Amino acid sequence: MAAPYTPDMPDSSRLEKLQRLLAAEPDDPFCLYGIAQEHAKAGDLERAIEWYDRTVAADPTHAYARFHKARLLEGLGRAAEAREELRTGLEAARSSGDAKAMSEIAGALEALGG
Repeated sequence: MAAPYTPDMPDSSRLEKLQRLLAAEPDDPFCLYGIAQEHAKAGDLERAIEWYDRTVAADPTHAYARFHKARLLEGLGRAAEAREELRTGLEAARSSGDAKAMSEIAGALEALGG
């Protein structure tokens, strides 16, 4: 029987699948982002931030990685860093033509006074 999911740890089965996929393609933004999301869901915010950073290193236009990283930074009381991340994410969304991401990121930036 599998261990029950708790907010303290990433879903190990999803995380293991993502890590296996990542082993085959180490710079795959989908896998990197998915791993970041798993750590964020588990409350491991610093580790999630590291994986969001790896995501944007692999794909600088990945606006949602920046958006979610900014939300974590805001939650950690690092509003100035969050605003900067949102500004960069907004530019990434503009450059890729992602209207939905632009709208969400612009709203988050406005809410942060940025």
